[in-house]
Amino acid sequence: MEQKDHVGHPAIGVAATMPYGAPAGGPYGAYQHIYQQQHQQQQQQQLQMFWADQYREIEQTTDFKNHSLPLARIKKIMKADEDVRMIAAEAPVVFARACEMFILDLTHRSWAHAEENKRRTLQKNDIAAAITRTDVFDFLVDIVPREDTRDDVIPRALGAPSGDQLAYYYVQQ
Repeated sequence: MEQKDHVGHPAIGVAATMPYGAPAGGPYGAYQHIYQQQHQQQQQQQLQMFWADQYREIEQTTDFKNHSLPLARIKKIMKADEDVRMIAAEAPVVFARACEMFILDLTHRSWAHAEENKRRTLQKNDIAAAITRTDVFDFLVDIVPREDTRDDVIPRALGAPSGDQLAYYYVQQ
């Protein structure tokens, strides 16, 4: 019998080691389910704290001169669209901050997948898994191909409900 998590997907990963010959739905299945729920709640809390910190940082920002991404490169990408003629000085600054937040969010979600698989090194398949699990990243599904052969992520069709345990978090004002 296939074990399912609370959203109806086949359960992934094994949180507790089962003795040889132990039934999948036996007493260890309940521990595994509880562990997965606690782990998902912890990841959700980390994402909520991340976005709350990002929001506070944006509100407190007074120095718009220092950027972690090169504004000239961002402006060049923006001008790649032939319809764009003029770009206000603050537009690349806003894009730089948005790109930084995008990278940070995707990294947090990818790291959660690496930790689920008990690894301390972020890999390409962790990024692919984060993209697959998060609806807002659907535009990247074709850009970041999945090469993993293991069942360490739950595949889903484009447009299908993700069952995203780490739902995208918006800070309400």
